[in-house]
Amino acid sequence: MLILTVILMDLLTGMEFDLFVPSFPELQSHFNLTPFWVEALLSVNFIGYCLSLFFVGWLADHYGRKSIILAGLVTFIVGSIFCLEINSYSFLLAGRFLQGVGIAAPAILSFLIIADSYVLKKQQYFMAMLNGVKNTAVAISPVIGSYITLYFHWQGNFMTLLLLGITSLVMTLFFIPTYKLPEHEEAISARGYLPLFQSKPLMLLMANIIFMFVPYWIFTGMSPLLYMKDLGVSLSHFGYYQGVFALVFALGSVLFGVIMHKFVQKKILGVASIIYIVSLCSIASVTFLNSTNPLLITVAFIPFIISQIIPSTLLVPLSLNFIPQAKGRVSAILQGSQLIFSALSLEIAGYFYQGSFRNIGIIISVFIFMVIISHIFVIKNRKLMNIE
Repeated sequence: MLILTVILMDLLTGMEFDLFVPSFPELQSHFNLTPFWVEALLSVNFIGYCLSLFFVGWLADHYGRKSIILAGLVTFIVGSIFCLEINSYSFLLAGRFLQGVGIAAPAILSFLIIADSYVLKKQQYFMAMLNGVKNTAVAISPVIGSYITLYFHWQGNFMTLLLLGITSLVMTLFFIPTYKLPEHEEAISARGYLPLFQSKPLMLLMANIIFMFVPYWIFTGMSPLLYMKDLGVSLSHFGYYQGVFALVFALGSVLFGVIMHKFVQKKILGVASIIYIVSLCSIASVTFLNSTNPLLITVAFIPFIISQIIPSTLLVPLSLNFIPQAKGRVSAILQGSQLIFSALSLEIAGYFYQGSFRNIGIIISVFIFMVIISHIFVIKNRKLMNIE
């Protein structure tokens, strides 16, 4: 039941973003919004998430995991209720902010429940399996969200998130144990994060992980307007285009989790570098052609999704174990920085968006190039490659 509860928290985290994305065009019409203000529903969620998670990581290292997760889920539920207000965009915006504040706790602490109990190799195995489960949910979320929007309009998606939040709260209350506090508690202050920023190997590793996820968020955030509004993809078909990315990542993660013990970590990370380069060439080609074919754009982005599988499985547990007594804070910095970069990049993409893929592709290509460079430096760093 503990593993099932962790999985449910991961499902909620994955669906919180993707489930309501297919309702963007309907929200735009209902509230008479510009593309900028539609994207603000994502950005304000990211902002709330970022403001919350640094406190979440800090408090979790001091007070344990369970109580912080429960507080986050209660906040998420309140935000979901706000999002059901049909006459006020301000309430919807406030609700998305509270959802972001609340989802931070289960998002960054669910895996720590496993990281507290297993050695690194076992953590990497569970990371692969949880990535598979979580991204299967992400894969089907746009499809489910599309049909919920079709039959129950945009409010139906937020009602679904509300019910998932309540279920997660109940299961956490009953099935997540209260772990023993650290023997040497640190005083709660901003200085608790200072040792993390002073570690150059850890900063390099986290930079690589952060850059690795940003292109996906840019693509996912901009694709509803690009695919449905400007490329003519119907609402009932949009979910399949977006869901295929998460499905590829999910299946690849599970497969890699099964066979990962057969490979040397450094060598398999080198293979990931090659796939990154292939993905950059693929995206750059479609960007240069300024393709208007949604299928071609989707296929061109799949190599990047594949390239994420190996690093995300191996490097995230590696970062959490670099300074074991600071797992919550490391997880908070990873998630927060990732979403800050994503939110800023989404706003830039929304500002420069002109009804085609070209400007989106340029921004994505820049981040993939940054991923390749930082990934090569991670592989060459002996301190990182020798963590057990």
